[in-house]
Amino acid sequence: MQEFDEDLEKEEELYEHYSFKAGKGQEPLRVDKFLMNFVENATRNKVQQAAKQGNIFVNGVAVKSNHRVKANDEVKVMFAHPPHEYLLTPENIPIDIVYEDDQLLVVNKPAGMVVHPGHGNYSGTLINALIYHFENLPNNSSNRPGLVHRIDKDTSGLLVIAKTEEAMLHLAQQFFNKTSEREYIALVWGNVEQDEGTIEGHIGRHLKDRLQMDVFPEGNYGKEAITHYKVLERFGYVTLISCKLETGRTHQIRVHMKHIGHTLFNDERYGGNKILKGTTFAKYKQFVENCFDVLPRQALHAKTLGFEHPTTGEFLRFDSNLPEDMTRCIEKWRNYTTSNS
Repeated sequence: MQEFDEDLEKEEELYEHYSFKAGKGQEPLRVDKFLMNFVENATRNKVQQAAKQGNIFVNGVAVKSNHRVKANDEVKVMFAHPPHEYLLTPENIPIDIVYEDDQLLVVNKPAGMVVHPGHGNYSGTLINALIYHFENLPNNSSNRPGLVHRIDKDTSGLLVIAKTEEAMLHLAQQFFNKTSEREYIALVWGNVEQDEGTIEGHIGRHLKDRLQMDVFPEGNYGKEAITHYKVLERFGYVTLISCKLETGRTHQIRVHMKHIGHTLFNDERYGGNKILKGTTFAKYKQFVENCFDVLPRQALHAKTLGFEHPTTGEFLRFDSNLPEDMTRCIEKWRNYTTSNS
């Protein structure tokens, strides 16, 4: 929320930084409180400052911070400068390249690295690294160089990057048509009873907490999402699973698994950083805390990636090893289960 700190002169042209539509069930709520629910890193002071400067609009009209947002209102935050994520700076950050040719590259992203600049993360991202190492990467529909798809900051694993316009178009079409292959490995809370299954349910922004996504089974809100899962190993209180994506929605695996009662291990945003299954023994609590220390993020890794090469037509499939933090955490659970069986 760096924008809210800046003392901006009024110019005729304003740039949209945030845009939200209040849901049908929105009770009247002050616009500063409304934005606090929606915007990461926002503070009441920054929001009120933006309102004072005439930067907050409801249904196209600049409003004060005490204006009440109602159902279906359009709320926008506008500033006299473009969003910081469009001001891309090349940064000499090493990239783990698994494969490269003249059309594309496949990279193995470490956990903790943001894929593209956004509010609160304007440097140190994969895109900052890519534009340092590669010139003239094609923009996707959101003006993000080279990016065909993305994974969350604290998810590790494989991503394909387009180096030409042709590759961008071809690869994006494969993801859209669900012909690409993506397999993730996840550690989830609870004993997943069925050996395999499919989760279907539209995914959209959570109606109350805008930093979360949610499942809407009826399908009148959000976008279609399909996840196929398979149990790899059971540890009693947690289960190691493989997930294959048919669609690629924001937080898809995290939200779908929570929806069926199996939140990802140590997924802070969705409540997996608490002890959700197990005993009340202090020794067990200490064991889980140790696991959280070993794996200080959600237990999710994009392990395999498959797609058709844009020019040769050959189907390429890439595989990556689980990172050390996940391996160590799984090993701890394996030893715990063995010693307590």
